[in-house]
Amino acid sequence: MTLIKSISGIRGTIGGKVGDNLTPVDAVKFASAYGTWLKNTNGKDNKNLKVVVGRDARISGPMIHNLVVNTLVGLGIDVIDLGLSTTPTVEVAVPLESADGGIILTASHNPKQWNALKLLNEKGEFLNGIEGEKILQIAEAEAFDFSDVDNLGEIIENGAYMDIHIDEVLNLPLVDIEAVKAAKFKVVVDGVNSSGGIIIPKLLELMGVEVVKLYCEPNGHFPHNPEPLKEHLTDISELVVEEKAHLGIVVDPDVDRLAFICEDGEMFGEEYTLVACADYVLSKTPGNTVSNMSSSRALRDVTNSHNGSYQASAVGEVNVVELMKKNNAIIGGEGNGGIIYPELHYGRDSLVGVALFLTHLAYKKISVSALRASYPEYFMSKNKIELTPQIDVDAILVAMTEKYKNEDITTIDGVKIDFAENWVHLRKSNTEPIIRIYTEAASQEKADALALRIIDEIKAIAGI
Repeated sequence: MTLIKSISGIRGTIGGKVGDNLTPVDAVKFASAYGTWLKNTNGKDNKNLKVVVGRDARISGPMIHNLVVNTLVGLGIDVIDLGLSTTPTVEVAVPLESADGGIILTASHNPKQWNALKLLNEKGEFLNGIEGEKILQIAEAEAFDFSDVDNLGEIIENGAYMDIHIDEVLNLPLVDIEAVKAAKFKVVVDGVNSSGGIIIPKLLELMGVEVVKLYCEPNGHFPHNPEPLKEHLTDISELVVEEKAHLGIVVDPDVDRLAFICEDGEMFGEEYTLVACADYVLSKTPGNTVSNMSSSRALRDVTNSHNGSYQASAVGEVNVVELMKKNNAIIGGEGNGGIIYPELHYGRDSLVGVALFLTHLAYKKISVSALRASYPEYFMSKNKIELTPQIDVDAILVAMTEKYKNEDITTIDGVKIDFAENWVHLRKSNTEPIIRIYTEAASQEKADALALRIIDEIKAIAGI
């Protein structure tokens, strides 16, 4: 069992001992730290502080939700309680409610025994490293000061925000509802028995799409590993073909990752979710794009084809968002199927991705597999090398940087080496003597071969 404390929140498995897992005590402790940080940094009268709280459909959700909400009330903070919701819905709600922050109770793509507190600022965006570190310090010191009985917060329930979120998406200028209706799409949706099983079908039906539901009961019993990877999605792949659907749509439990299935049951590819949406957005509103350094080069190629500028950030949504703002990117995200479209908000949003993708497909008047074939073909290999604790991982990364100093090298997040035809990204673990090795090339064989070559070079440097 595990408890992971990081700048982006607290994540762990339910049950077990305090401090080792996400127990009720730990949930209260970190909710207290977040609320205390808000009170310390906001400067408002405490009674004016508001926090939006929502959760995915995990079995532990109601328990953790009640603990977190009532902890904030005990700190004198008013809570806008969205109940069952999604990560992007909470992110949209925070500024609409003029709230001071938000908490999403979800462990994203982790299995059902996990849950987490994801923390947002007043813009509905994830906290930066400095803010997250302050909250960890407050939690460690247990420096909480709860309100007296006359100054407790209030709970304001608002179950309308999934509908409001849908309306915000459908009102985007680049979402063409009539074009999608005219295309008469039939779509299979895998909601992994979480809140995506409610919000994605509702969005599609309002766009005139015929929906076939698969695992759309929000009961928290995930029918397969909730990470939307090919090996976990055999059921929807088969159902898309059986139903003669135009495509399949898969989201993770908190609806910030999006994957598509082609009409022939093959994966569109999580890396290409962002590529396709960016292709459409750039065709209508030329501009710049950003993804993280471990995402496909295909986004760069598509951006260049529209005369835009592409840049890569360090891994992590907060880093992608920071670089998007700096470079005025009109769309960005991560290769895990995360679409960030600032026209609505700076957060990964599967609803935005679905609406943009279907509009793009309706305009193109081609099959999903044909759309996929229209993009540059790249293949990734993801590996890791475990080293002994005595080996200096940083020294190895420095040595690799020196070895390839004549190539295009970026060192803002480990070492990324861009060769003419492929690339490799080396990242060290913060908790173990491990180097993660991501490569991309024009074929799977070439990506795997590059990874093996780099692993051999690291072993030679390490003397193992």
